[in-house]
Amino acid sequence: MNSPTAVFAPSAAIPATRSPASMPMSDQTATGQATARRTIKLGNRLGRLWRWLGRTVATSFNLASLIALLAVAAAVPVIQLVTLGYTVGVAGRIASGQSVLSSMPGLRQAGRVGLAAIVVFVFALPTKMLVHWASVAGLLGSPPTTVFLLHLASWLAAGVTLVYLCWAWIRGGRLVDYLWPAPVRFVKSAWRPSTWSTAADRLWRLTGSFDAMGHLWLGIQTFVGTLIWLIPAMLIIAANRNGKTGLAGLIGVLSLLALGLAMFYLPMLQVQFARERRFRALFDVKAVRLTFRRSPWAYTAAMLVSLVLAPIPLYLLKIEATPREVVWLPCVVFVTFMLPARICAGLAMRRASRFTEVRRGFWPTTSRVLARLSMVPIVGLYLLFVYLSQYTSWDGLQTWIQQHAILVPYPFLGV
Repeated sequence: MNSPTAVFAPSAAIPATRSPASMPMSDQTATGQATARRTIKLGNRLGRLWRWLGRTVATSFNLASLIALLAVAAAVPVIQLVTLGYTVGVAGRIASGQSVLSSMPGLRQAGRVGLAAIVVFVFALPTKMLVHWASVAGLLGSPPTTVFLLHLASWLAAGVTLVYLCWAWIRGGRLVDYLWPAPVRFVKSAWRPSTWSTAADRLWRLTGSFDAMGHLWLGIQTFVGTLIWLIPAMLIIAANRNGKTGLAGLIGVLSLLALGLAMFYLPMLQVQFARERRFRALFDVKAVRLTFRRSPWAYTAAMLVSLVLAPIPLYLLKIEATPREVVWLPCVVFVTFMLPARICAGLAMRRASRFTEVRRGFWPTTSRVLARLSMVPIVGLYLLFVYLSQYTSWDGLQTWIQQHAILVPYPFLGV
């Protein structure tokens, strides 16, 4: 039988805990090094997370600014072809193998322009407030001296704001340039002519980075080629203009079938043209059919986005005419929807180009047949909404050639 002292004796199997002070020097060094490594690793992870968040916020802001610029361009007749050329060009560059972000020229520069617009709005608020106070003081019968001083203060505020913003733009127009005026640098270099000439060169490079003329020319070619494919839609307009039946109705039905057949290929034909930059590529149906055979489901998914998911909800904005003062606001919605549709079409063609041969066999053939059958309801649903939109749209029959899925994303003053 065990003695009472044996019951309370420490077990040999349980190691006694030692304080860091009682550890040997080698153990303390190893523990400190492990703690330091964990701290460094945690710091690296937090740093990567912070940089990722910064890049994500910056890219999102640049993309939002780009969409706003494209929407403003889409609200201007003829200039709206720049928006068409840009969106089609994005799809063509993606189809050529570029990444999504690198396929958008002027993305960072659009962020600079968007930041400048926000800063101008914010910095103009004090001047607007002083002008408002001056007008209110005049209406309330305040002394002329008070009104004069308020007007003088507004002019001084406008002058200081203009100088401050110009100096920020000269230094690059970054966020830090707006937050810190760099007064020492201003005193040293603001009076130098080279400072202003460098700013002019930087502004010229900023303007040229968007390649507006190149996108305009691409948009013109895409527009002309697409109108050729939309000849059946023009026949539908001519046949139904006077509300006649009989032969006119038969022509309308045949034209609708021809338009439906064209819509099987037209979105991808535009991407093919933007990739090859050959006008004949807009009519090379054989090459697009080969694209479908190489990657049928990617093609079908792109058509689903380009003809159903993106454009159909936007027909709701065509029910009523938009006032010209705010006509660019619906354009923001149109560009926001149609730019991803172009990106999806470019990704589908890029995926198909990775396959050098068409896969043979029972399952690949069955997959192509199922994908081809799936295309029928997609195109049919799109044509149904286009047909109904002639009765709901403010533009009436013109909606047949104002199809934002394949033309400019602006249905109100569309060319």
